[in-house]
Parts: sequence; structure tokens; C-alpha cells
Amino acid sequence: MSIAGGLHKAVERGLEAGCGVIQVFTQNSNQWKGKNISESDISLYRERLEASGIRQVVSHDIYLINLAAPPGEVREKSLAGFCEEMARCARLGIDRIVMHPGAHLGDGEETGIMRIVEAFDSLLQKVPEFNGLVLLENTAGQGSNLGYRFEHLRDIRDRSGFPHRFGICFDTCHAFAAGYDITTAHGYEYVFREFDRVLGLENIAAFHCNDSKKGLNSRVDRHEHIGQGAMGLSAFRFLMNDERFARIPKILETPKGDDNEMDALNLRTLRDLVSQGGGR
Repeated sequence: MSIAGGLHKAVERGLEAGCGVIQVFTQNSNQWKGKNISESDISLYRERLEASGIRQVVSHDIYLINLAAPPGEVREKSLAGFCEEMARCARLGIDRIVMHPGAHLGDGEETGIMRIVEAFDSLLQKVPEFNGLVLLENTAGQGSNLGYRFEHLRDIRDRSGFPHRFGICFDTCHAFAAGYDITTAHGYEYVFREFDRVLGLENIAAFHCNDSKKGLNSRVDRHEHIGQGAMGLSAFRFLMNDERFARIPKILETPKGDDNEMDALNLRTLRDLVSQGGGR
């Protein structure tokens, strides 16, 4: 949900669309420096949220952050940007931050993973007031982006000095584009068995429910409306009827229209799939 006009507006937009949980950027997603949030802004946001009935707010870090970048300006800005994000979330009472692990930019996956681990070992000590979870998001593997294999996410978490501070955000489009086929009953079962083996299903703290414009193993990150892309409806039917994930927040990152109409349509499409023969 957009925060244009103030963070409280995201709560209002979420209510209009019929959301039970929402995800926000706490600042402009394509700028390094965010505007200062005043105490009155925070009070208004908290007041609207408490009255709304929305059960959880999840933050997503800005797209510019790359904690796998080599020493230099981008890495320094990325470290400062994530520090700011954690501090803002602490002030707002948001205890989940979704983030893309980062891109190694040609230096190799092992080097990129170690840079991310080193970054978090520093960051999580610098902002003690943020005591929530960092949700590592699986990626499509476009370019040199890390996180397209479950093992990448495991290595980041397990090599950190603070493994208990991490959860996972499972993105359906990214998984499909990375080659994890969840569109058949057999494929769905296999993928989540693999996830459980590598990372543990109990560590999934959020889902991003997105169809994919591109095909299986395309390694291209392009989201589409639910059921209107290469994935179709089957994967979402399986997910929406999987009792293991019934209480895990599910967030849409599907293309936006001029208002909340497409969000409401995608939500309705997902909710209509419940108990339509997709149970395991």
C-alpha cells in the first residue's frame, strides 16, 4: 500500500481494498534518504492502525539497498539505508522487514553471501531498538541476485551471529521464475519438502502472492495478476488451502491500477480459491 500523503493513508487504502494485513515502504522506495517522520505522523499512523482491525503491517526495504555490494559508496549507502529502515520500523512498531538479499555484481555467490552476513552482524547490533525479524526474500535470480536457491537464504541465516533474527518471505513468482514449480500437486509438495529440509517451514513468516509474467526457470522477476500469468491458478489454490500456512500473512505485489480496484480483485480471486479442492 502506498504511503503517499502519510503512513496513515496506507492503512486507509488497505481497508478500502479489504486487506487483513498490509505491506508498506516506510519511505520512497527509489531514494536513498527518507523524509523524517514526525511524532505526530507516528501517532496518527498508530491511531488509524489500532482502529482499523488490520492485524499486521510488514515493511519492505528500499530497492536501492544491496548488502552484497563490494566495499564502496553503494555498500556504505546500503548499510546506512538499512539502519534507517530498522530505526523507522522501531518507532512505528513494525516488527517485520522484508528484504532482497542482494547482488554480488560478478564477485561470486560465496563472496556475496559473506558480505551480507557481515553486514547483518554489524547492523543488528547498531540498531538495538529494532527487535523484530528481518525476512529474507527468495528471488528470481535475475542478473547476479542472490537468494534464488533456498540454500542461499539458509547460509545467510546460519552463518550470521544472530540466526534467530531472521525469517523467510516466500515469493511465489520468484520461486517459479527460479525453477521451483509449485503449479502441480506433485511439484508443490516437492518444493515445500525441499524448503522444510533446507530452511524449515516454521521459518516462513510471510508470503508474497504474485503470478509471473515469465515462465518456469526464466530467472526474470515480472509480477502478474493472480491467475493471469504463466503460473495460472493452481499454485494459489494449493497455497490457499494449505492448513500449515493458514495464519501466515499473504501479501499481493501485483500490478497497480489507478485505485484499489485491482488489489480488491486479486484478493477476491485468492479468497475464492479457499476450499476449492486444493486441500492437501
